[in-house]
Amino acid sequence: MKFVNLKPIIYVGLVLLFLTSCGENKSTQNNPVEKSINDLLSKMTLEEKIGQMNQLTGLGLSDEMQYNVREGRVGSILNELEPTVINELQRLAVEESRLGIPLIFARDVIHGFKTIFPIPLGQAASWNPSVVEDGARVAAIEAAAAGIRWTFAPMIDVSRDPRWGRIAESLGEDPYLTSVLGAAMIKGFQGEDLSAPNSMAACAKHFAGYGASESGKDYNTTWIPELQLRELYLPPFIAAAEAGAATFMCSFNDINGVPSSGNPYLNKTILRDEWKYDGLLVSDWGSIEQMIPHGVCADLKEAAELAANAYVDMDMMGFAYINYLKELVESGAVSEKIVDDAVRNILRLKHRLGLFENPYVEVLDEMPFYTESSLQKAKQAAVESAVLLKNDGNVLPLGSKVKTVAVVGPLADAQADQVGTWCFDAEPEHSVTPLTAIRNEYGKKVNVIAEKGLVYSRDKDKKGIERAVNAAKRSDVVLFFAGEESVLSGEARSRADISLPGAQSEMLTALKATGKPVVLVIMAGRPLTIEKEVKEADAVLYAFHGGTMAGPALADLIFGKAIPSGKLPVTIPRMVGQIPVYYAHKNTGRPGANVDLIDDIPVGTLQTSIGFTSYHLDAGTTPLFSFGYGLSYTNFDYSDVKLSKNTISRGETLNVECTVKNTGKYDAAEVVQFYMRDKVAKLARPVRELKGFEKIHLKAGESKTVKFSLTEDDLAYWNEDMVKRAEPGEFEVWVSPNSQTGKAVSFYLK
Repeated sequence: MKFVNLKPIIYVGLVLLFLTSCGENKSTQNNPVEKSINDLLSKMTLEEKIGQMNQLTGLGLSDEMQYNVREGRVGSILNELEPTVINELQRLAVEESRLGIPLIFARDVIHGFKTIFPIPLGQAASWNPSVVEDGARVAAIEAAAAGIRWTFAPMIDVSRDPRWGRIAESLGEDPYLTSVLGAAMIKGFQGEDLSAPNSMAACAKHFAGYGASESGKDYNTTWIPELQLRELYLPPFIAAAEAGAATFMCSFNDINGVPSSGNPYLNKTILRDEWKYDGLLVSDWGSIEQMIPHGVCADLKEAAELAANAYVDMDMMGFAYINYLKELVESGAVSEKIVDDAVRNILRLKHRLGLFENPYVEVLDEMPFYTESSLQKAKQAAVESAVLLKNDGNVLPLGSKVKTVAVVGPLADAQADQVGTWCFDAEPEHSVTPLTAIRNEYGKKVNVIAEKGLVYSRDKDKKGIERAVNAAKRSDVVLFFAGEESVLSGEARSRADISLPGAQSEMLTALKATGKPVVLVIMAGRPLTIEKEVKEADAVLYAFHGGTMAGPALADLIFGKAIPSGKLPVTIPRMVGQIPVYYAHKNTGRPGANVDLIDDIPVGTLQTSIGFTSYHLDAGTTPLFSFGYGLSYTNFDYSDVKLSKNTISRGETLNVECTVKNTGKYDAAEVVQFYMRDKVAKLARPVRELKGFEKIHLKAGESKTVKFSLTEDDLAYWNEDMVKRAEPGEFEVWVSPNSQTGKAVSFYLK
């Protein structure tokens, strides 16, 4: 990366690294794991070391794979799912290879293995770390039973462009929320003891800045000043390291022209020297080889050299290290110490997973899939992931006066699509759809008329819409399940137009013309531009892709057995031209004011007559729905915010409290959000920054005082001299239900 003012930091970092290395040499003598690693390393040939740095996809018990394992030419295997095959390959490694080093078996287990939870963006809408941790724990138990001990999750890329398909895998647009929920996911995957047979090594990805891909296109280039990198994109990774994430993964993108798989500043200076991270750093699939089309390497040999010297420990399906690293070391282009350090990180992970003591997976007669407990947790996650965006006339929940419901739309009974993207091991036949759940759970109370209208989300054949309209005419209320098929989001599934695909919008208009109340339920992998649809619908429930138990969760929400509590983890734009649009924006010198929208400007108006402020003529100043937004079937009243003092000195803590009361008739949960603003600083600061949140449960009429605190470190930000510090002056805080409301209260830092 081409950053400025780095020499003082690098010098200090090198001094600290030297001192730390000296300390590690002394402590290693008393650390049995490190001693074992060094002893084993001293016995390894260069070829065996490089073999540990090679990760291959599964080929079953093919002759090629058996040869690679016996000869120590592979350290980890991806995508092998048969426990008996895993055990045989492990036996070859432990009993027939020269040094008996066990393998790590890995798989993408992103939001569930068999029991699928909502997509990560949906889980983030719960604003509930326990929900996220439970989802990862269930995934770990199920996957580990099949022999998988390493997953490539959580994806903690801060994501502010809904055109990017991988926003579905993210935890939203905010670094604080992403940090908290990412740490919870790591805890769920790794459990209390990483060496336990039902735990998996987590992998914090993608390091780093992948969510900033230009125009929302996957794998695309990024241009990120170091201040923004440190302030926005790196905090979730710092939190992941502090949470004990066993591994990190390089991102595909380049930053300022330097691909992450060949970036020593990221992988060495920051990750190793500054953060003292001692876990394993793996490339993404083929990302070392892909530095050739990036245009920074002429061939695979050069790519191997660049990646090794950028301290990438393991090559995932790139074949660069296994083919060229020995030659590069022998020629002096790559130091063998770099290879040794990489192998130490790999062996350390194998020790932490307990593979040297217990390399085999127990072959079970009955796998722990779809247990009652797991399904209940998946359902609760889907309940808490749904966000109520609109509820005119309290259409929801459906009351006793509703006798007939029309269940329509392409997502009403789409078992495969509701599980969402990137769940290779999902079994759609186990998904319970909204139509099935409504019939099973509420079919005795209401008459259900089912008519898809459109066969799939992209369907443009309008012939079936008439049948859906006829169903609507015979009903008391219409439940329209719309959105995206799962294939439209996820990796390499970027969209320039993020409106409802196919003829879904036309279908909604036709349904609304019947005069019947229409409840629009969106099941999608990203925020969609649905301003027109929100205006037409009477109620809107944004459910993302909710996983195996999406149907029962939505049925309970619609009929009032469950109460919506989700809040948006990402902004929903009015139109795609607003992107990027996010809550923590800078104010500018001319913030939007006196807005005249394009259709309101009189013909012949003078150029100077409508003012000069920052907004779009056709979209105004605000998104459709802001970060943190979400309604309930009840109402919550926020009292005035109280501060422990109006002025604090450096080193002191400011305590903040606010009383929240449930003033409605339903017992419900509310996500209380805590924001801050530095009003005057040397560098312009965001209009708000999330600094805390708490999900509380209140009975009807109940109140609770919610407390937050701020320290000097919370007030600090990265300055242009690359030092993070707080500046004296005025600050504002809000305790509010979302990022756009609430009354600001000021305090001062001396």
